[in-house]
Amino acid sequence: MRSFVLAAGLATLLSSVGFGATAWAAAPESQEPIKIGVHDWTGQRITATIAGTMLEKLGYKVEYVPIDYLTALTAMETGDITFVSEQWDTTAAEVMAKADASGKTERLGALGPQAQEDWWYPIYMKEKCPGLPNWEALKACGEAFSTPETAPKGRYLGMPATWGGHDAERIDALGLPFVEVDAGTEAAMYAELKSAIERKAPIMVWVYSPHWVSATFEGEWVQFPKMEQACYDDPAWGLNPEKTYDCGKPLGQIWKYGYVGLKTTWPTAHALLAAYQVDGPELNKMVAAVDLDGKPVEDVVAEWLGKHEADWKAKAGL
Repeated sequence: MRSFVLAAGLATLLSSVGFGATAWAAAPESQEPIKIGVHDWTGQRITATIAGTMLEKLGYKVEYVPIDYLTALTAMETGDITFVSEQWDTTAAEVMAKADASGKTERLGALGPQAQEDWWYPIYMKEKCPGLPNWEALKACGEAFSTPETAPKGRYLGMPATWGGHDAERIDALGLPFVEVDAGTEAAMYAELKSAIERKAPIMVWVYSPHWVSATFEGEWVQFPKMEQACYDDPAWGLNPEKTYDCGKPLGQIWKYGYVGLKTTWPTAHALLAAYQVDGPELNKMVAAVDLDGKPVEDVVAEWLGKHEADWKAKAGL
C-alpha cells in the first residue's frame, strides 16, 4: 500500500466533489482554525502532526488540542474538535457508533494500518507458562508473571480507562489470577517492557499494533476467546454467564473522523484528510524513531513529508 494515497486517487476524489486544481490554489476557504485532536500515544501524535502540517502548508490555521481518546468524538459533536486521525475499532467501537448516530461527525475513511491490541508477553515467558498463547494457561501462571507488589497474583501492565481496554473487567470475568497495574504513560509502560526483556524478567503488558514493540521484540498476543459484540453487551454470552468482557479485544480498522462542518467550511481540507493514509510498517518505523531513537515528532514528520513530497504537493498545487 502506498504510504499516502493522494498521488493515485486524490485527483479523482476532488473531481467527484467538485474541486479541481483551482480549488487548491484558493485554499484556505476560511480563516477559522482547524482543531486537531491529539491523544497520548506516539503514533497518533505523528499521524495528527502529519495531517496538521500538510494543512498548514496549504495555508490553513491549525490548532492542536490535547484530548482524551474516548472523549474526542463527543467534543467533535459540539465543534470543539475538527479532526482526529485515529479512532480504533479495537477500543472505540462504542463511542464511534454513538458519534455516527449523532449525525454531527463524519467517518473520513480508514487511516490504513490494521488495528490490533491485547495482552502481550515476550516469547521467553512461554517457558515459564506452558500452554501459552492460550489464555487458559494463565489460570495456573499468575505467579510466573508476579512481582513483589502483586504476588502470588500476576501483574498485568496496562493503561488508564481513557484507552478503553476493559482489562479489569476481563480479569474479573475470566477469573484470571492477575492484578491490573496502571502504567501511567505509554513511555513508562514500554520503557518497563524494554527493561524487562533485557533482563528476561516476567512481564505481561498491553501492546498495540501498529507500533514498534511487536515489530522489534519477539513475543505473542494472548489468545482470548474471539470477541463478538455480545461479549461486551450480554452477560449470557460466553464462558461466564454473569459477566461481560469474557473475551479478547476486537480487531479492525483505524478510522479518521471529521466534524460534520468540515466539508462545508473547509472543503479542500476535507478532501485532503479523507484521502490521507499512512502505511503501517512505515508508521512503526516512525514511532520507533521517536520512542527508541529520541527524535522529535516534528523531525520525523518532516522526513515523512519530504519523502512523499511529490505525492501530495502535486495534488495540492504547490
